[in-house]
Amino acid sequence: MDALASFPPDHAADVRHHWTLDPETTFLNHGSFGACPRVVLEAQSRFREQMERQPVRFFVRALEPLLDSTRAALGAFVGADPDDLALVPNATAGVNAVLRSLDLRPDDELIVTNHEYNACRNALEAAAARASARVVVVEVPFPIEAAEQVVHALVGAVGPRTRLALVDHVTSQTGLVFPVGQIVAALAERGVDVLVDGAHAPGMLPLDLRALGAAYYTGNCHKWICTPKGAAFLCVRRDRQRAVRPLSISHGANAPREDRSRYRLEFDWTGTFDPTPFLCIPEALRFMATLMPDGSGWPGLMEHNRRKALAARALLCTALGCAAPSPEDMIGALASVPLPPGDGAAPRGPLFLDPLQEALFTQCGIEVPVIPWTAASTAPAAPAAPAAPRRLLRISAQIYNARGEYARLTEALSMLLPLPAAVLPRFSSSL
Repeated sequence: MDALASFPPDHAADVRHHWTLDPETTFLNHGSFGACPRVVLEAQSRFREQMERQPVRFFVRALEPLLDSTRAALGAFVGADPDDLALVPNATAGVNAVLRSLDLRPDDELIVTNHEYNACRNALEAAAARASARVVVVEVPFPIEAAEQVVHALVGAVGPRTRLALVDHVTSQTGLVFPVGQIVAALAERGVDVLVDGAHAPGMLPLDLRALGAAYYTGNCHKWICTPKGAAFLCVRRDRQRAVRPLSISHGANAPREDRSRYRLEFDWTGTFDPTPFLCIPEALRFMATLMPDGSGWPGLMEHNRRKALAARALLCTALGCAAPSPEDMIGALASVPLPPGDGAAPRGPLFLDPLQEALFTQCGIEVPVIPWTAASTAPAAPAAPAAPRRLLRISAQIYNARGEYARLTEALSMLLPLPAAVLPRFSSSL
């Protein structure tokens, strides 16, 4: 039982009913798409009813002040001026909006690390190709010994033609928290703007975007804030807003209004859409802050999930007979551990699911991602499948996850992988 001693107090039994998650599935993959609580889904239904009851009144008269209220609540949460926030459907759209707005020239250089999320890496490659610019891939090791390695690697890649660095706040594959404050400051000294891909950060990590000072920051709300799918934001520093435009150009491009910036006018209306995920952000922020029984709110929830992720990682490292692949200060509510190499079998499905991930789900009822990890610096070939056999297992830790679920994962791995039985902890599935 010693392996479970480092877990924080388990509140899963008290809060799980707030989610509609399948009770037959051990869901350890909150990080991919999030999961929205019932009370927030109910709020979305009320907004949709309001929208459909009188669509013209809703879109023409009611929507703008509702979006203002959303930005006010979100700005207070992430430490940003509400007027600097544009609402976008996901962080990938935020990254694309910035990259498409850049006036790149031939031979300009764009920096990215080998940990960057594939979708955003593809967007960077496309932006570079349109302008005959060049993508410079910075190798960040994994396993990694210290966060400073990330800063040194990025700074070392800056040259006279460097225009922008696209940097994860929390890496998707490896689950690492990058030191974006140090990165932004170090690159600013060298005249390089940073676009922070903060897809996982809001709700996982405390944010103060004013203090960070990045030229561009985009983050999802549907992951760790637990809004409905389709809610994210783009924060653009005031001196860069004039040049940044949404992916869809619409009425705001020639709106005669002078009470709002062109940045706000263009992003607030890009055509008819369902704004209800955005409008649920205040309710999600309110509700999630109530879940810690000690009243510690969001700070307590973030720390609880982080401690759970660290304890679960330690449990898995023991089972797999490996050392922790990164220091604790680089972990939030995600953690990845290396797996034994695969057998080279081709990944399955449109998203290239590893056969082990499918076996964990179909045979054991466990939803957890198994991620190819090549650390390759070359541009990803699309639509070819990622290379095998190196791979990682990435766990998520949300308050609804019970510590016994991670124990069940180790037991499932013992059945599906050639692991030494002597190091595999066995725990009752009732934990």
